[in-house]
Amino acid sequence: MQKQRLHKIIARCGISSRRKAERLIMSGRVMVNNRTVKKLGTTVDPDRDKIYVDGRLLHLDKYKKYYYLAYKPRLMLTTLSDPGARPTVADLLKAHNIKIKLFPVGRLDWDAEGLILFTNDGELANRITHPRTHIPKTYLVKIRGAPDADELKLIRNGLRINKRTKYLPAPVKVIRRVRNYTIIKIILYEGKQNQIKKMFGYLGYPVLQIKRVAIGPLKLKNLAPGKIRPLTPSEKRKLLSAGLKD
Repeated sequence: MQKQRLHKIIARCGISSRRKAERLIMSGRVMVNNRTVKKLGTTVDPDRDKIYVDGRLLHLDKYKKYYYLAYKPRLMLTTLSDPGARPTVADLLKAHNIKIKLFPVGRLDWDAEGLILFTNDGELANRITHPRTHIPKTYLVKIRGAPDADELKLIRNGLRINKRTKYLPAPVKVIRRVRNYTIIKIILYEGKQNQIKKMFGYLGYPVLQIKRVAIGPLKLKNLAPGKIRPLTPSEKRKLLSAGLKD
């Protein structure tokens, strides 16, 4: 087999994302053929070289990738552990007796709900979250008040909220207007922290609720809060090919 970059191989094994694999290498936790490797960019032959992470031998040929779609409820952290013992998405895995070592891809705020992806495919996770791929994430957002057409146009054209922060253009559509709130569908192509809250807050419309309904080709559809299921073969094919070209 042709030589490949070490951090990519570690990510494909599901040990971590590609970025975290780089940190594992730099911290001296990776060995190749009984030799500690700390240099980024190191290439290895997976068919001939033996790779260890924290003393554990990796077996690429025997490793299987898993992909699950879940509905994260509100008031739950998108992490696998919390020192404060708050609910985390790891509780979803436990509730469904899923014992495979998986990690969530991307993030949803504590008070947001909706679709998240679990996998042990570190390279896929990196590609989905990396800014250059621009995988669309679709949200339904409930805001207080009623923005007009000109204000929504600012979001569609790429909203700048200060000298340092400008967001990419985001398609936005009013779904329903009620007397004191509006339901809006918005598609983001980047994953900046608290982006939706900051955009609508800048325009003067507090966000009351956020629900993610899609990541690329994956749709939440009728999945109930707190439920989790494996991707269908069709969903898996679409996910692996959606915007994942270098």
